[in-house]
Amino acid sequence: MKITYKIFLLIAISAIGITGCKKDFDNPNAATEDQVFSSVQGLTGVAISLQKIYVSGLTGSYYNIVDANGLVTNELFLVNPGNIPELQFSTGGNAVDGTNTVIANIWSNANKIIYDGDKVLAASEMLADKNYASGLIGYTTIFKALALGSLSQFWDSIPTGIGTNVKFVPRVDGYNRAVTAIDKALAAISANAISTSFTANIPPGISIINTLQALKARYALFAGSYTVALAAANAVDLTVKSSFTFDALNINPIYQFATATNNVFQPIDSTMGLPIGLRPDLLDKRVPFYMTINTSIAPRFRINGFGATALTPIPIYLPDEVRLIIAECLVRQATPDLAGAKLILDFILKQTPAADPYGVGADLPLGYTGAIDAASLLTEIYRNRSIELYMSGLKLEDMRRFNRPLSERKRNFFPYPFRERDNNPNTPPDPAF
Repeated sequence: MKITYKIFLLIAISAIGITGCKKDFDNPNAATEDQVFSSVQGLTGVAISLQKIYVSGLTGSYYNIVDANGLVTNELFLVNPGNIPELQFSTGGNAVDGTNTVIANIWSNANKIIYDGDKVLAASEMLADKNYASGLIGYTTIFKALALGSLSQFWDSIPTGIGTNVKFVPRVDGYNRAVTAIDKALAAISANAISTSFTANIPPGISIINTLQALKARYALFAGSYTVALAAANAVDLTVKSSFTFDALNINPIYQFATATNNVFQPIDSTMGLPIGLRPDLLDKRVPFYMTINTSIAPRFRINGFGATALTPIPIYLPDEVRLIIAECLVRQATPDLAGAKLILDFILKQTPAADPYGVGADLPLGYTGAIDAASLLTEIYRNRSIELYMSGLKLEDMRRFNRPLSERKRNFFPYPFRERDNNPNTPPDPAF
């Protein structure tokens, strides 16, 4: 009998509910933790719950990442200063402190995903059905990698685990851990192809292998491992979509809490927060993809793109993110291929919306017309990442990697949540900016 992913999720939630805090009684109707992590149904349910933690609701990782990143990098405009965490980001500097609930959500979600994900991965290796197990390993690793990435993007040091005496390591270790986990998942899938019975029991929309390769490329790039990033990016099938999908009971969080309410954040304007010289061309069709104009009620610029409706899918990566990774690697590698990077920029700038799987296209027929030297090409790559990946949560990392002036952002790294500092004496000092 086929069991749908919603039933798997209910099993996981029931177990998480009793293991999250100590009880003085046993619930005979709830699965124990041992039962959950020793059964296919339980493991699948926990794996699906990782997606829910990452992408669903006001407290989910994705909404909070877009919120925090967008406000501190000037992508977004704070509509209502009564939203105190957002006001901290909008003000910037020392106004952002460890009380910030958005920061706390990103931190706690990431650690929860890594902790539960590791338990799923360890248990999956023991399953007799290796084809089902490889699906579990690949799918779970996607969220473990995203969680490690979110910690490494926003904090200068990250914890090695969960507990009261956990050590911290440089954030690049998080990116490298993500790449290592992805390599292990890809090896498991190579040895035993993912079964259709597994893919039938998880939320639709995610291409597991392509997503693993795209995330490997992303995080290897962030770690400065350009050869690894280039090989992974070249392994992604850019014609295949991989997205978080939504339904009437689980709707797009950007739409639900920002677009529809018009009470938290909206696009700053058609400049996307970029300084003069880097702003989108007036004819760049990526701008109207990501924002619309409201001529009657302020603010004038409104969210469109991947927050347009309750059911709009959110891509885990965009094809042009992968192309821009390739271009950046070509420029930064030991022997730069400037001509190759220029060809990729030409392709991205000339691409029409209809030619892109998600409809993101600049449609600028002249392509790249700037100088063909490393500094100029890297600036153009940064500019296109800022436009192409608008509201993706990646801009703060890009600003540091491309050595953009501190004046263009309101924080460089985030302070550690008080809940971590209060419980772990190894928590590092907060960054000055």
